[in-house]
This record gives sequence, structure tokens and C-alpha cells, in this order.
Amino acid sequence: MFVYTKQYGLGAEEEDIFVRCVSVLGNLADQLYYPCEHIAWASDAKILHVDSARWWTLSTAFWGLSLILGIARSLWIVLKLRQRLRSPPAAFTSQRPRGKRRTVEAQIRSEALALLSNLADLANAVHWLPPGILWAGRFPPWLVGLLGTVSSLLSVYQAVQTSGQADAAC
Repeated sequence: MFVYTKQYGLGAEEEDIFVRCVSVLGNLADQLYYPCEHIAWASDAKILHVDSARWWTLSTAFWGLSLILGIARSLWIVLKLRQRLRSPPAAFTSQRPRGKRRTVEAQIRSEALALLSNLADLANAVHWLPPGILWAGRFPPWLVGLLGTVSSLLSVYQAVQTSGQADAAC
């Protein structure tokens, strides 16, 4: 994760300032999540003598923040891509306008899947927060498992799709 964040930097390659800011903040939340989660784990394993509950709460809050930022990013990208599809055909003028249109439609599908995955994870993240925060602790075990399974399956599907597109491009 650190290598990815370092490569991404301040998102200079992103054209959209909103996507750039949300992505950088998401990377920051991800970077803060990991040490908090490791400290909480080390406390539970009796390696560190600190209150693990606070560290678990903090790590879950960073996870939730990262997911909220990812949701905002995906919604924004879908909105912009749909606007591009609805724009006059001049936006797709080239030798292969259908190919460009298909590419944009594939990007929309990919962002929609990322959005659904992040929403499932966010529901679980809130569940793991301390009681009294939204629906924290109220999900039955089967729902926690279902949300995690849905998120994982969507992520695997996206990885397979991305791999298939990379293979087709070669």
C-alpha cells in the first residue's frame, strides 16, 4: 500500500481535481489505518500493553473514511462518464467511435462494481464500530458474512475483468 501511495503521490496525473483530492485523502486514510490496526492486534496478542479497543475503533474509523472517500470518488467518476456518454457524438469522433463508447461503458461498470463493494464494506465497517454509532453491532453474523462475501466476490470479478482486458489488449 505504501508503494502505491508513493507512486500515486499527489495525483498529478489525474485530470479531475476532485478525484485527485479524494484519492490522496483516501490514500492517507489507508496509510493511517494500517499502523492503528497493527497496534490493536499487537495489544490483543499481549505484545503491547495499550488499550486495544481504542486502536480497533480508530483503525475502523480510518477504514470507514477510506471507504466513504472511495464511494464519493466512484460516484463522481460515474457521473462524469455518464455526462460524457450523453454529450454530443462529437466526443466520440474517431475511426472507432463504438470502441470509445464501449470503453466508457466498461469504465462505468467497473466504477459501479467498486461502488457496490465499498458500500458493502462500509456497512460492515460501521457494524464493527462501538455500540451507539449508527447500526454498530446490530448485524447478525450471517449478514456480516454475506456483506463480506459480496464485497470479496465483486473484487475478484473486477480483478478477473481487468486481467481479461489486459490480455485482450496484448
